[in-house]
Amino acid sequence: MAVSVVAGARLLSAADDTVPVWSVATDMGAGDEVGADDLVAVRVRFADASALGGYFTADDELPADLVLTRGVGAGELLPRAAVGSAADGDTLQVPLAVDTEQVPGSVRAGSVVDVYLVASTVAQTGDPRPTGARLRGGPALSAVTVVDAPPLQESFGATGKRQLVLAVAEPDASRFFRLLGASESPVITVVRRG
Repeated sequence: MAVSVVAGARLLSAADDTVPVWSVATDMGAGDEVGADDLVAVRVRFADASALGGYFTADDELPADLVLTRGVGAGELLPRAAVGSAADGDTLQVPLAVDTEQVPGSVRAGSVVDVYLVASTVAQTGDPRPTGARLRGGPALSAVTVVDAPPLQESFGATGKRQLVLAVAEPDASRFFRLLGASESPVITVVRRG
């Protein structure tokens, strides 16, 4: 009996082909620095062994200046494609004041959102024709991470607007501000993904 128990234990331990991989402990947004306190080691079995190369194993030494380039949700494995160096610095934190009825109440830090602009006229040309059709072709900002989103009761006062801070790649931020500046009285609408 004892021999079969030992043999069974050895067989099970030999069959354990899981690998310890770093997972993110809480929701984090683009631009957040990743440290040891932000990570939890979890054991994962990869059906395709080559997929392991896309993640940080718990045995890997993480760079000291690791920064997220996109949002990562709590419990998600830390993908190599979602990190960069703090020295890269091409992500800007863009503040945005949005009418409360134009942003879902569930939006919080770590949420991934699209931002749409709908305007009635173009200020620079003075053209009175609606520009909504031109701007409706897609979001002005796509799949950006909310870095900060104070609760509704804390974020608006006399203006009736909700303050959001978004992590946006520098070229996308420039394009967004050009669109915003070319629109007269734009309505900003935030749509949460997922």
